[in-house]
Amino acid sequence: MRILYLGDVMGRAGRRAVVERLAGLRVDWRLDFVVVNGENATSGVGLSAAHAKTLFEAGADCVTLGDHAFDQKDMLAHIGSDARIIRPLNFSKSAPGSGARVFDVTGGRKILVAQVLGQVFMKRPFDDPFAAIDAVLKAHPRGGLVQASLVDMHCEATSEKMAMGHFCDGRASVVIGSHTHVPTADAMILPGGTAYLSDAGMCGDYHSVIGMEKAEPLRRFVTGMPKARFTPATGEASLCGAFVETDDATGIARRVVPVRQGGHLPASGPE
Repeated sequence: MRILYLGDVMGRAGRRAVVERLAGLRVDWRLDFVVVNGENATSGVGLSAAHAKTLFEAGADCVTLGDHAFDQKDMLAHIGSDARIIRPLNFSKSAPGSGARVFDVTGGRKILVAQVLGQVFMKRPFDDPFAAIDAVLKAHPRGGLVQASLVDMHCEATSEKMAMGHFCDGRASVVIGSHTHVPTADAMILPGGTAYLSDAGMCGDYHSVIGMEKAEPLRRFVTGMPKARFTPATGEASLCGAFVETDDATGIARRVVPVRQGGHLPASGPE
């Protein structure tokens, strides 16, 4: 299975990059399934129903969220009507929507997509992500009930992301980190056949401070005082993520390639 995961879509610039590039990549790279993290797609905080529709129309098969899952209030109602949107498994026991879903792929194949939130350096204590994903992976063995499985690990600490990668190795096809908006250079296949990347980066304008216009973050770092609200940067965006190819019979990852397309970063992707 040929899978593309795109990191956190950041505001209007990130949405524009997805709209302009994803359809072409689906054809050029013969993609079977596309997962897009959309939790910053609306004004940099959360995802509205309208912008979820934009991402699906652009070519996403599944949209994951994160700690800002319900910052746009209409998502509280909308997520229940669109099962293609995945919120974190361990967000809250009373949260609407689902943290994991099995999707149909061409040729009768199936893929599991799940998301968990980390606990280290996060603003609020979430439930144990390891226990949450353990139960889901036990119920959906790769190469058995599903031909592939992808875990979106949404958190701050690279150590916690790496721990999740090793925890899922041999059980998930792919573990990719999101949330920090900075792409890492550690794409690899772990010993048990799980593709891993600490952070996919963002789909957004990299002439910024993690996707926000530079002036206000710089002011706060230099002076310690806020003056205005953060606003997403609106320059040309880079589309960032990872391409993974898996074996349908076993669910093992055969290849993982960082993706950088457009904007200010050097281009990379599958040949």
